[in-house]
Amino acid sequence: MKICFACKTEISGDLFVGRQTLCPSCGAYLHVCSNCAFYEPGAANDCRESEAERVVDKTRSNFCDFFLFSSGPPKSAAPASDAKAKLEALFKK
Repeated sequence: MKICFACKTEISGDLFVGRQTLCPSCGAYLHVCSNCAFYEPGAANDCRESEAERVVDKTRSNFCDFFLFSSGPPKSAAPASDAKAKLEALFKK
């Protein structure tokens, strides 16, 4: 299941995702780090692929040869704030 990072809309599985492919729902680029299976906020260059070149803007189209569309929901770009929110909810009076 491919999901657009920007609008969270499911993308058709048979849609080829090239560098200039846009989300049919919101118009955001799909070949971006935020949609990639290797995208891991907090990892070196926010990428688990050690040979990938650094991409500064994770939401803009790029030329990465290692791009593989993530099969699940987009990963959060702010895991620390997510953890803090979960802790606050846990200890809420």
